[in-house]
Parts: sequence; C-alpha cells; structure tokens
Amino acid sequence: MEQDNRESWLNRVAAGMAPLFEALGTPLPSRVRVAIGFTSRGAKGKAIGECWDNRRSGDGHFEIFIRPDLAHAPDAMPAQIAAILAHELVHAAVGIAAGHGRAFKRLAVGLGLVGPMRATTPGDAFLGAIAPILAAAGPLPHARLDTGGETTRPKKQATRMLKCECATCGYTARTARKWLETAGAPLCPIDGHGPMRHDALDADDAEAD
Repeated sequence: MEQDNRESWLNRVAAGMAPLFEALGTPLPSRVRVAIGFTSRGAKGKAIGECWDNRRSGDGHFEIFIRPDLAHAPDAMPAQIAAILAHELVHAAVGIAAGHGRAFKRLAVGLGLVGPMRATTPGDAFLGAIAPILAAAGPLPHARLDTGGETTRPKKQATRMLKCECATCGYTARTARKWLETAGAPLCPIDGHGPMRHDALDADDAEAD
C-alpha cells in the first residue's frame, strides 16, 4: 500500500508494534509523534535516532526523529528504520529517565533487539516479528539523503571584496570596503592614470561577480 508520506508510514509501523509492547507489559504512550529528520545535533551528529521527553512537547507528545541519511541498502532500509523506531519507542515506553538501564534492556531484548543497548540492532526475533507489520505498512516512501552534495543553504560569504577598475586602461583589483572608506580608491599602477573606479559601497551585500 502506497503511503502519503514517510510520517504516515512510520506511524503505521509504530501502531503495528504496539501489541508487541503490550504483550511485554509496557504499553506505548498514547501520544507519540515520529518523523524522519535530523536529530538535535544535525547532519554532523552521530545519533541515528532520538526521542524527546513528552514534557518538552507543547502538547505532551513524545517526539521521535530518525535521521534521513542512513546508508542501508534500499531493500533492507525498512527493517533497519523499524529497528531504530523500536529502540526510540522503548525510550518512550519506559521513560527517558530510565536511559538504557534495566527497564530499557528488558523491553528491548523482549522485542528482539540485540547488541549494546546504546546501539541496538535487529535480531532474528525482531525481524520475524516486524515482517508482517512492514508488509501491512506497504512500501517505505523514503530514499537515503546524500548530505555530502549540494544544498539549498547559501554559501557563507567571506569579507566582501569590492572591484576596482581603472577607467583608462581597465586594470582591475579588489579591496575591502573598510579600505575604500578609510584610504580611498587605489591608484592604477600605470603612471598618470590616477584613482580607480570601484563598486558602490552600499552594494557590499550583493553577489560578488
């Protein structure tokens, strides 16, 4: 079944896992939001998932984020994302204050997550339990985001260097605005050509040519 967006897919998977939590005696909270997006440390952070306490939410929801640049193969990605989701849902179920301690471990292991509790991975039991849930949820409407390429964020511009040009011979040079304001335009190195013309000082925020 094709989903409208990634969040609807994640919430369907979370709802599908709810009976697993109930069977382990620790039901999921009624208010949980899940989204694919960068965690609080952004693209440079190392966390692949994050759960925010419901006391931080304006309407009392646990807020879960799963980063969008995971490098799993496309066919393995749904199960991997479901495993990350399960880890974060465990945090919501036992409370953030429990950390990765005994309560967290009991529930995570019961779900079939294995490995160090701070970085769990899906075990065979989890993969078996999650398979019908993923089948019911349909295709994951997400592809890995390559964060090493171009972005829409404007490039940070260094100190604006204003173009100066000799009106006689066309010789050009660049200098900072502060020097034009304090020392005036530079002189053309050719004798007799005098001060060079320059960009308007109020155009220092324009795109450099």
